[in-house]
Amino acid sequence: MLLDREEFIEQAYFFRSLRERLAMNLPMQELLANLREEVLSTTKLPMAIDFLATELLHEGLLHPGMKQLSHYFMPFQTYVIAESERERGRFDMRVGLEILQREAEYRAKEPTRAGIFLYHFETISRNRLRYDPGLAATAEDPTFDDDWKAWLQELRHQVGIVDLADLVYFRSQHYLTRQERLGQEVEGDIPILFGEKEGQIAFANRRKEPLLLLLALQRHLGYPAVPRPEKHENSDLVPQMSRRIERLESRLKLLEDEQKGGIDITQFYGSPDSNKGLGASDSLRPGDPDEG
Repeated sequence: MLLDREEFIEQAYFFRSLRERLAMNLPMQELLANLREEVLSTTKLPMAIDFLATELLHEGLLHPGMKQLSHYFMPFQTYVIAESERERGRFDMRVGLEILQREAEYRAKEPTRAGIFLYHFETISRNRLRYDPGLAATAEDPTFDDDWKAWLQELRHQVGIVDLADLVYFRSQHYLTRQERLGQEVEGDIPILFGEKEGQIAFANRRKEPLLLLLALQRHLGYPAVPRPEKHENSDLVPQMSRRIERLESRLKLLEDEQKGGIDITQFYGSPDSNKGLGASDSLRPGDPDEG
């Protein structure tokens, strides 16, 4: 089911506000409660937020609730949040929310199927997410018709084998135009998924870096740009690594000594001069003749 324009406008506000307020270190339930009062009550988003808050109490995560609201949240939206909540993943939740914000803003204008697909593809590529579940989520989007869904299923098995520019070019109107101009017939009834302009840009970017194609499409056709992950420089990284290396070297030295016949524990004793300056009571040990 396709949503109305006002739903995407409110979704964009929701994702942007949630991303900005994550830095406040407030509980997610409190953030959702505040945003529920801010979004328009004439949309379905307040009810969706209520459901997410309830599921968050049980699951501790957002994406299970979004998955159950598949009639409201797009499958790719759920996929992005799920990737940001993976325990072993490195995908930042704030980046994921910004990705969803920009997509919702694009859907609220005059989106095209090609623009949505390329935005999803670039999201997966730039953030090194998993292609197979990501493209499967795109194929489940109600925006795409049967021809698109069939092509997306084929694409899941062609990623990394066939160049992206070739995939776009051979399914574009520009490809048919060139074949007719050259007097060559196209074999089979191949559905056209991309327009003339997309095909021209794809043809000009064949055998090049795929991201160059995506950047060109954004410049010429106004497709949304995927936010790039911010690089945080840590000035303490080198000293921390040095200390870790020193500790590892010490442990390796102990292991080598143990294999050679035992560890010399006298190296951990204090020097004889270390007892100078101690009082008489400090130097006594149990069993000393002068004790007691």
